[in-house]
Amino acid sequence: MFTKTTLSALLTLCSLYVAAQTKPWYTQGDFYPSQRIAYTLVNDLDISRENCPIIIKREDFPIPDIHEMWVTVVDPSLPPAPEPSEQQLRNQGGHELRKETNGHAIFHQLDDLDKDGIWDELFFMTDLKPKESKTIYIYMGENIRGWNKHYTHANIGSYTRHIMPFWESEHVGWKIWFANSVDVFAKRKPLLMSQRLYMENLDGYGVSNISKDLGSDIQSVGDSFGGGAICLFENPAKPDAVTRPRFTPAQAAMAPKSMWNAGQISDTRYAYDVVVNGPLRSIIKIKTMNWDSGKGFYELEQFYTAYAHQNYSTCQVNYTKFLPKNLDVLMGCGIRKKPGKEDLYQQNGIIISSGPEGIKDPEKIDDRAEYLMDFIGKAIVVKDTYKPQYQFSAERGGNHTFRIQAPKDNSFEYAIFAAWKDGAVLNTAASFQDYVVKTSREFNSPVRFLKPTIENKK
Repeated sequence: MFTKTTLSALLTLCSLYVAAQTKPWYTQGDFYPSQRIAYTLVNDLDISRENCPIIIKREDFPIPDIHEMWVTVVDPSLPPAPEPSEQQLRNQGGHELRKETNGHAIFHQLDDLDKDGIWDELFFMTDLKPKESKTIYIYMGENIRGWNKHYTHANIGSYTRHIMPFWESEHVGWKIWFANSVDVFAKRKPLLMSQRLYMENLDGYGVSNISKDLGSDIQSVGDSFGGGAICLFENPAKPDAVTRPRFTPAQAAMAPKSMWNAGQISDTRYAYDVVVNGPLRSIIKIKTMNWDSGKGFYELEQFYTAYAHQNYSTCQVNYTKFLPKNLDVLMGCGIRKKPGKEDLYQQNGIIISSGPEGIKDPEKIDDRAEYLMDFIGKAIVVKDTYKPQYQFSAERGGNHTFRIQAPKDNSFEYAIFAAWKDGAVLNTAASFQDYVVKTSREFNSPVRFLKPTIENKK
């Protein structure tokens, strides 16, 4: 016999099921799908999330064997698109989005990360209110309509006789000039421009002379960690001594005055690849190989990801070879200390280094005057699960770092941030700090989703 409590719970479940079945179905032009998958997204935080990344892995997708043109992601809470004008159809052709009902199709991408021809992750972005649970529908059925504007970009280009990776959102971007220490550039208006940097070989500090909107490089790297880099702590007697793949015994012997590594056979070497190129996220892969520190041998892969509408890039670090001679070696990562006056914020797994800084070509090969910016900010966040320990290192210009106990799988994840006074967003030190702290909470508490359900139209 059912108790009142049990009966009430059953009635609640039945009403939720009926409500789900009677939820209006999405249509678009002549697209009338009859099957959909419901995902309930859960925000566990007491803060709102804007443009929040959502990743659904193929193993969590109940119909994994499906072509990407059979997937339409719909947010039923968004206003439907109206019927396009005749001029829109003339401009965009038959693939233009048509009149919608019961929600709006949102940009998404099905990314093949391991390049085996099978998608691995469904990625999209959404907004969530504090503690909100929100249902997103994925409609099944062939649908060839819906252009997707790119808000991120990633590629590899020959830049001043040097093969380099670039990745960016419409607000800020990153590139690798010195091996695996990150350079940062920023824009004055939301746009993508790194393709111009590498295709036209434009100086990162001089592009403002072409168009002010293109912005500028906003920091120098030299022998520092720049906007972000990995390291090791191999010497327990000197906790602030860092080991980096760019500076090795081989480099000290063969090219002691250079900022670069030595020979590619005798010293550390690097390889770059584009994993994903937009529209909502773009991923660059960096392989570091043949890293002989004298106290160990290491190889690793880094996956840097830029996200639409955001001022941060995540970095997944996977050591494929981790062979220290001593057992107490710690992994690490960090950013360059801002030169001159610095406003430093450090708490838990967060480091923010900001303040005024001059923008000038660090090679100093001309008489270009320095342009002083009132605010340039960089930050790094390591997930709490890795128990990061702050460590300042005075070596090579001064760098703020985290010491990280090597996980069992020799992998960890962090995020790098950037902003400046001339940006369209986050153009003050206070707003940048608020953004980094808030994003750190989101980074440490990814959106959950409940077990998906397949629904068929009656």
